[in-house]
Amino acid sequence: MRFISTKAHTVIGVIVGVALLFAPVIFNFADNTAATLSAVIVGAFILLNELITTSPYSPVKLVPMKVHIVLDVVTGVFLALTPFLFSFMNSDDNAQWVPHLVVGIMVAGYALLTTTADDRSKSIVE
Repeated sequence: MRFISTKAHTVIGVIVGVALLFAPVIFNFADNTAATLSAVIVGAFILLNELITTSPYSPVKLVPMKVHIVLDVVTGVFLALTPFLFSFMNSDDNAQWVPHLVVGIMVAGYALLTTTADDRSKSIVE
């Protein structure tokens, strides 16, 4: 069941993108290059992706919502896998890998719960 509107999705995506840009400082893993680069690059990609989709809140309407949702799911899964792919999962400091795993799962999750058309009658979250 998809109940998140495209407007709410865009707001959530912008917040997540900005949060990922600052995650290395917030979670104190800026000294780990792989963790930092993966968070910052994925955060910038999410932010850019939110700004170019056909959502009513996006300023540049280039990417259809259906494509955007698929990109978000793939991006979320990739972010969740980055600790394993770039070998910072075995770190003693959980702050280096837990944010990537949790936020990645959340990105894929909210993407899967987003409608592809902004229909207020079917949307609960605005």
